[in-house]
Amino acid sequence: MSKLAHPDHLIISKAVSQWYRHYNAAWDDDASSFLCDAAIELFNEGCHSVDEMATALIGAYVGLAATRVNAPSSSAVH
Repeated sequence: MSKLAHPDHLIISKAVSQWYRHYNAAWDDDASSFLCDAAIELFNEGCHSVDEMATALIGAYVGLAATRVNAPSSSAVH
């Protein structure tokens, strides 16, 4: 995991929160950890907009089941 500045954490937090709202999902620690890791990877690849990051997460991980360890990664889907 890379070091991120405080404002960068806010971008990731807001994007993950949008994912939860979109799927009307209850908070899940494992899913949140998975989504944050995915969001950090997106950030490191140049995705620095909350909306762009949330859209990528929503499209790649459809619901809580997609955040489980055995779920295919976004790269496996594309």
